[in-house]
Amino acid sequence: MASRLPSAPPILPGLVYIRPLGSGGFADVFLYEQDMPRRNVAVKVMPSDVRDPDLRRMFNAEADVLAHLSAHPSIVTVYQAGISADGRPYIVMEFCPGSLSQRYRLERIPVDEVLVIGVRMASALESAHRAGLVHRDVKPSNILVTTFGTPVLADFGISSSLLRQTADEVLAMSIPWSAPEVVAEQTVGTVASEVWSLGATIYSLLAGHSPFERRERGQNTKELLRRRIARATYTPIARTDVPESLQELLAAAMSRDPSRRQPSARAFADALRAVQTELGTSPTPLEIPEAEWSAASAPVDFSDSELRGPARSRIERDDRRKVRTGSGVADLARDEDTEFSAPTPQRRRATPWMVGAAVAAVAAIAGVVATLFATGVL
Repeated sequence: MASRLPSAPPILPGLVYIRPLGSGGFADVFLYEQDMPRRNVAVKVMPSDVRDPDLRRMFNAEADVLAHLSAHPSIVTVYQAGISADGRPYIVMEFCPGSLSQRYRLERIPVDEVLVIGVRMASALESAHRAGLVHRDVKPSNILVTTFGTPVLADFGISSSLLRQTADEVLAMSIPWSAPEVVAEQTVGTVASEVWSLGATIYSLLAGHSPFERRERGQNTKELLRRRIARATYTPIARTDVPESLQELLAAAMSRDPSRRQPSARAFADALRAVQTELGTSPTPLEIPEAEWSAASAPVDFSDSELRGPARSRIERDDRRKVRTGSGVADLARDEDTEFSAPTPQRRRATPWMVGAAVAAVAAIAGVVATLFATGVL
């Protein structure tokens, strides 16, 4: 898609716009403050001029895939999705203040930290695969960092189903981290190609550049990168603190032959954990669902290009005080537009027996006063 100017942030109920976060090929991301509960959130919005059903389908798929997977501790959390007042689909997600987009190019990331990131991402991918989904765009910029410093996998916009891939599936790739069979357009994504992309991502974090990138100016065009990836010749990482076992692991993950790679993301994670043990560090825990786990909702429909979600044309508000028909906390909880305060004391009506008692008391007092006058006391 051609470059474009970012769209204007939409007015969304319960959210206050703060600033833009970024702009991609088919969506913009803005920072908002959510009113209740109060927190910063990232809102991904399709631009108003997008009418391409393939892009709407990708947007819907991302919302649905995240709904399936975002409970995973290493996958970004989605809170809600809907349609803005001006007709733009949006997704409200966890705000992550950092990413690995440029960090690996600016600093030498410790091997121990890269291994932790690798195990966490492999766990996230294995969980997605067990749900029948492939991410299809694993790369450093899609690994975000939460406010607690935890890496999480994001951007499932071009994800697809492992069980149903058709000839008209959208082919989208980030060439430096794409497997040879994806670059050659032989597949749109498989478990084996995901293992390649994760291996290439970890290589980048350690080497400070993508696996087939050259330092010489003009040597990293898309066509040149495609040719190098097609040959898939592994170049060892020029770091003395990277053990040989890790070099061999990454070389296997980025093998030109998919059958020579680790057979699953779980196997890749286990191999990384073995390197951690070799280096004398505690293996990072696996975050993988149990064998009997199944998705809590219906499978993702990757063909759905309809506009879905609640659409709000305006925010309605009724300032008139409602009359309570009941009493107690239960009624206050149901009456959400009424202030939660102590009930106003009400005057009690006198009953007949109370009136009779009062008359008798007045008569008795009058008799006592009369007796006192008669005896001369008063």
